[in-house]
Amino acid sequence: MTELSSAALLANLKDAAGTVRNKVSSLTDAQLRENSVLPGWSRGHVVAHITGISNAMARQLEYARRGEKIEIYDGGYAGRTQAIEMAASQSPEQHLQELNSALDRALNEFSTLDDAGWATPISFRDGVVKDGGLALWRELVIHLSDLEVGRGPETWSREFCEHLFDFLSARVPEDTRLKLQPLGLPAITLGAGANTVSINGMLTDIAAWLAGREPSLGSLRAEAAADGVALPTLLPWPSGTATTTK
Repeated sequence: MTELSSAALLANLKDAAGTVRNKVSSLTDAQLRENSVLPGWSRGHVVAHITGISNAMARQLEYARRGEKIEIYDGGYAGRTQAIEMAASQSPEQHLQELNSALDRALNEFSTLDDAGWATPISFRDGVVKDGGLALWRELVIHLSDLEVGRGPETWSREFCEHLFDFLSARVPEDTRLKLQPLGLPAITLGAGANTVSINGMLTDIAAWLAGREPSLGSLRAEAAADGVALPTLLPWPSGTATTTK
């Protein structure tokens, strides 16, 4: 899979942010209080989380610019959770104002980077700024799907799905080798275990399953030794000390 350039990543971030802004701006107070697809979270919780991760990534870059590192969330994971709970029930106007401010803050930081800037170390996953940009792209696209506002996994681009395959290869159990066979596209192998399981289906459905979301275009088929089997149980989302895509 081809590595995404910094310029392409920035363009994807801007596009995803624009779609998030547009969809959230149409949500009413009643809709924000309705359940999202994430257990225990309303749409308001999801929007508050998108706002929080956008501010968190902006802060990573602001400190990196000064040659410093800081934890992803102020107050750690507990601080993240508290901030989401406090903001979840805000009015649509408050949600949109804070979301726009957070996205502007993050995009302004990413937009001013030169080549060296993208490679600056940050505390997020003990990586660099580009890792933070990829994480924010994932959060914007996946959590937009969680809002159930007409932008489900079936709308994910091939580029995004292939990025997820690379990132989420960490979810493949150690004894398993997944042979992903998206309809009409070349096969992709994840993992190096002795037990090979083939996963057949639409590209976006395979990506949704790997991301812990419900496939939306059809059913996936798993095969091992030419026999149909249950879909493998995946390892937890790669978390490190950072955020999790709930």
